[in-house]
Amino acid sequence: MQLIIPSISNLPNAAKAIIEHAANSRIFLFYGDMGAGKTTLIKELCKGLGTTDTVTSPTFSIVNEYHTTKGKIYHFDFYRLKDQTEALDMGYEEYFYDGAYCFIEWPEKIPDLLPQHYSNINLKVLDDGARQIDIEII
Repeated sequence: MQLIIPSISNLPNAAKAIIEHAANSRIFLFYGDMGAGKTTLIKELCKGLGTTDTVTSPTFSIVNEYHTTKGKIYHFDFYRLKDQTEALDMGYEEYFYDGAYCFIEWPEKIPDLLPQHYSNINLKVLDDGARQIDIEII
């Protein structure tokens, strides 16, 4: 599935479409250059899933936990990891296999630790500033 988001005002509908398309998938891997909008999209996805928590980038904490009436959401940012051992040390398995939604920024930092099934979200900034979002269920 591919979405073109001309402006930030289109994000709520995009988030809804992504969650519907992913169906039962709970693990989402976000790829894109710095500034492509990964965290902004994750904020909208969390809002669409019903969290009223403040959603911020977990750049320094590595993982943030948000709550909804239907369960937890985990938001990871692996950008600052030096190697995959750091994810092992933090007990990533407990998060990934909890059944909760997991939104993972910079998954390329942990290639050997990714689960077998996930939704791949690739964001790209177009020349006019719009965002192209490609979604693939693996």
